[in-house]
Amino acid sequence: MSVGVPVNPSSSSQLPAAPTTTTTRRRVADSQEDHCTVGVGGNAVVYIPEEEETATSCGGGGSLSSSCCPSGSHHNYVVGFLSLRKFRLVWMLMVENKSQWTAGIGRNMRSATNLGRLILILLSILVFTFFLIVAISGRRQRHVDKHEFIVSIHPRPTIEKIIREEESSSSFQVLLPKTRSIPEIWNQPETGNYQKCMARPKNQKPIKKTNGYLLVHANGGLNQMRTGICDMVAIAKIMNATLVLPFLDHSSFWSDPSTFKDIFDWKHFIKALAEDVQIVEYLPPEFASIKPLEKNPVSWSKSSYYRNSIAKLLKKHKVIVFNHTDSRLANNSPPPSIQRLRCHANYEALRYSEEIENLSNVLSSRLRENNEPYLALHLRYEKDMLAFTGCNHSLSHEESVDLEKMRYSIPHWKEKVINGTERRLEGNCPMTPREAAVFLKAMGFPSTTKIYIVAGKIYGQKSMTAFHEEFPNVFFHSTLATEEELSTIKPYQNRLAALDYNLALESDVFAYTYDGNMAKAVQGHRRFEGFRKTINPDRKRFVRLIDRLDAGLISWKDFSSKVKKLHQNRVGAPYLRRPGKAGPKLEENFYANPLPGCLCDTSEEQTGLNRFERPSIRAQSLR
Repeated sequence: MSVGVPVNPSSSSQLPAAPTTTTTRRRVADSQEDHCTVGVGGNAVVYIPEEEETATSCGGGGSLSSSCCPSGSHHNYVVGFLSLRKFRLVWMLMVENKSQWTAGIGRNMRSATNLGRLILILLSILVFTFFLIVAISGRRQRHVDKHEFIVSIHPRPTIEKIIREEESSSSFQVLLPKTRSIPEIWNQPETGNYQKCMARPKNQKPIKKTNGYLLVHANGGLNQMRTGICDMVAIAKIMNATLVLPFLDHSSFWSDPSTFKDIFDWKHFIKALAEDVQIVEYLPPEFASIKPLEKNPVSWSKSSYYRNSIAKLLKKHKVIVFNHTDSRLANNSPPPSIQRLRCHANYEALRYSEEIENLSNVLSSRLRENNEPYLALHLRYEKDMLAFTGCNHSLSHEESVDLEKMRYSIPHWKEKVINGTERRLEGNCPMTPREAAVFLKAMGFPSTTKIYIVAGKIYGQKSMTAFHEEFPNVFFHSTLATEEELSTIKPYQNRLAALDYNLALESDVFAYTYDGNMAKAVQGHRRFEGFRKTINPDRKRFVRLIDRLDAGLISWKDFSSKVKKLHQNRVGAPYLRRPGKAGPKLEENFYANPLPGCLCDTSEEQTGLNRFERPSIRAQSLR
């Protein structure tokens, strides 16, 4: 900026000579505060921003003029010019050019008295302008602050447009975007370069003429039946058999009469597998009169067992019935094409009925209202599981006796006398609802977390009290859905389990409190869909930690720190399926971790490694 000082025309020759139209240009630092140009005619000094150095001076003629960069309006000129920041520049200019203007004043002032009068006038002007600034700022402070904010967050070329639009608006409110940071606890694990590898072999031969028909009676609960059916698809492929739509178990604990067609999209199932296995809805009439051969296959058998022994029986009898389907195929020994077929059957062909799928989508959207994430917790604290395992921690004496009676009443539950306390310390009991709540809190989930309970009725009169105290936003399918929405599936436990399966699969985080069939099926499916975060608690170490916490031997801060550290590598990141050291029964379940088999590390293509190496070889090389 510059200030013009009155000069006597007759003595103008004594000042430094300069063209009358020349403007001396000085650069000031471009900032949020000083983005205006001010000029005077004649001998003038104009301050401009650094990036506008080549622009024309704002002044013109012999009159004082200004142009404020953001708006150009007269009002902004007054505010800008009378800003105290601009007087700072005036003072700098006066000091910088004191040799010139003091000489002019000395020649034009007749005495020291005149100089004092001039200073007094200047001071009066300063006082007047100061109060004028205060009055204007009081009325427009909100507007000015907003413009300063805009200057600080927007690129300079867009500032003028933004301020002009805001000035033309009837309201000066600034509507800032609401940004929400996602807590670290919801972050997904690192997935590396793993991708689905489900392509059929290029040399796959067309389906040959069938060797016979395979009838299967799937046994167990929904998820046990689901994985068993997928094994039957693979076994039918090995034996070149035609598979008849499976029969479901109606005699299990839940006694659900639902059929395969009631739960699954059976037409999609047949169509999706048409290039791999022949599947028919019913046994053809010409074979209906034939007495089938009933056979219970050996558990965890290799492919050669079915290709040689069972295939010969099929060719002879034409119809074979398997009365058990659970764990009838080995986890690690089948060839890559059969492993991929198991995944294709489980993750792509087996789809629930349209009714279940649609309701699952509605409830999932309901849980994600306001774009909030939700956690699905498989809280396996149901009566049948507690009776089977003999776990009764935190239950009353009457409830424990009731579980024991149930255990003795079921003949095929071979283990009757169980020490629940010892079993819990070994990590072989489901977490109690209180233990699950403390675990989630220690892991860092806030009390406002939406939690969907993937389970049936929780056993124990006061079991959920402690859980609700820590996490009040708890939902079951019975509280999330309306009575009308559940009316057609509520009487059927397997259909409700299918609904829970989908909500657990689609959750942002899935955690489970016991290694049951539901936990294995869901975690494997989540791995297949991109290693979605799945928390697998180390129950053996956790129960020892929480017992120390309850005894006052450890602070909450140390407890939480130890729980987080203990589970930092148990959140669903990729790793090779662990082979069993003491037989196939103790191997990691194929459907709990379909790697290797259905997931491939694409980086191995560049290192020359075999994408379909046997896990026993690759796992040893990585340990």
